[in-house]
Amino acid sequence: MPYPDVLEKLVSLAKRRGFIFQSSEIYGGTGSVWDYGPLGVELKNNVKARWWNAMVRQRDDVEGLDAAILMNPKVWEASGHVAGFTDPLIDCKTCKSRFRADKLQDAQCPRKPSRHPGEYAECQLTEARQFNLMFKTFMGPVEDSASVVYLRPETAQGIFVNFLNVQQATRQKVPFGIAQIGKAFRNEITPGNFTFRTREFEQMEMQFFVEPGTDMEWFAKWKAWRREWHVGLGLADDRLQYHQHGEKELAHYARAAFDIEFDFGGSLGFQEIEGVHNRSDFDLTQHQSHSGKRLEYVDQANNRRYVPYVIETSLGADRVTLAALVNAYREEAVEGEEEGRTVLRLHPALAPITAGVFPLTKKDGQPEMATRLAADLRKRFPVFYDEAGAIGRRYRRQDEAGTPFGITVDGDSARHDDVTIRFRDDLQQIRVATGRVAEVIASYIASDVPVAEASRVVHP
Repeated sequence: MPYPDVLEKLVSLAKRRGFIFQSSEIYGGTGSVWDYGPLGVELKNNVKARWWNAMVRQRDDVEGLDAAILMNPKVWEASGHVAGFTDPLIDCKTCKSRFRADKLQDAQCPRKPSRHPGEYAECQLTEARQFNLMFKTFMGPVEDSASVVYLRPETAQGIFVNFLNVQQATRQKVPFGIAQIGKAFRNEITPGNFTFRTREFEQMEMQFFVEPGTDMEWFAKWKAWRREWHVGLGLADDRLQYHQHGEKELAHYARAAFDIEFDFGGSLGFQEIEGVHNRSDFDLTQHQSHSGKRLEYVDQANNRRYVPYVIETSLGADRVTLAALVNAYREEAVEGEEEGRTVLRLHPALAPITAGVFPLTKKDGQPEMATRLAADLRKRFPVFYDEAGAIGRRYRRQDEAGTPFGITVDGDSARHDDVTIRFRDDLQQIRVATGRVAEVIASYIASDVPVAEASRVVHP
C-alpha cells in the first residue's frame, strides 16, 4: 500500500506549531529558503546530535572537524566545481520560466500545468546551456576577479584539505575518518518540495580514509551501517531502499555509489536522503597536484607511503529532519472522540519536547506541584508546562508537537506523591512516584523502546 502525500498538511502543521517558517515571510518570502522555529531547531539539533554521537563519539576511528565556509577559491578549481558543477538549463520564451533540461519530464508548464514544458505548440524553448550552481561573492573592499570567493557547495572539501592536519594532530592510523556538520549553498534552479531541495542547507558528512585495495570492503560496511542508523532513527524499514548509481549516474571519480532513499509518499515517492560513495583517491590527488603539497599517508610500520582512497557518507540534516516528520505524521481516530487527532510519532530521542507537564486543575496546589516537577525535569529534558484549557486540548497540542510523554498532576498527586504518565502513541497511562519520573522517562529513551510499547513495559 503506497504511503499518502502529507507534505501539504505538514507545511501547515510545521508553521502552526513552530517547526518551520518561510524565510523573510513578512516580505513575501525568499524562494526555497526556510527558518527553523522553536520546535524545528530542537528537532534538527537532535538529528544532528544523534548523528554526531554515532559517527564520532561512539567510534575511536573518526575525528570531528568544523571547517570554514569561505575557502581559497583554488580549492574549488582543484575539486572541479568551478569548471564542472553545472546544470543544463532551458528557458521558455513564451512564459519566461526556466527549467533543468534533464528534468523536463518532472516539470510543469506554468500556463498549462497538465503538460510538461515544450508539449504544446505555443511553447518556445531555447537550447540548453550550462549554469554553475555555486554562489559567488567577493572578499575584501574591491569587487574584482582577484577577490572572488565562493559559498561552499559541499562540506567535503574542507575535510580533504585538512586531511594531514587532523591525521598528524590526532596520530590516527589509516583507516580512519573525519566528520563534520556544516552549512552548504547551491543556487538550485528547480528547488522545491518544502525543505527537501533548498538553496541553503546543512550537511552531515564523513570521509573515511582507507588503504587502496581495501576500499570496496569498507564501502560495503559503511553502506550497511548507514542504513541501520536511519532505521534506529525511527524511519520505517519499508520506507527505505538502496539505489545503485548506474554508469551514466556515477561521478567520473567514483568507483561505486549508492543512495539511501526514503519514501516521502505520494508523487514524490522514494528520494535520496544519504549518499555512500567510493571516491577513490581523486580528491586528495587533485589537491596534492594543485597545491604542490604532499597529501600522502606515511605507513611507518610497512615503510611505505600512499594517497588513501576515500569512502564518503553524506546526508542532509534538513532532508533527514523532513523524512522524520513525514514518517511520524499521523491522522488518527480516537475512541470516544469525534474530532480525532493529528500526532507526530517521533522517536523519543528526536522529539523537540520530551515531556508536557499539566496540572489537571488550577486549585488544590496542583499548579505549584506541577511547576516544581517541570523545573526539576528541565535539568535533564526539554519540558513544556501548560495549564491553559481543557486537559484533552492540552494533550492534543503536545501530540501535534510530537511530545512522547504527558505528565498530569491531579487531585491524588499531593496525597500520594505521584503523577500520571500518558504515552503519546497508544494513549495508555501509568502511575509513577514523583521522584522517579525523570528516571523512568530516561530509561524509556535510553532503551529505544517505542512509545507505543512503553506503557506495556513493566518498570521496576
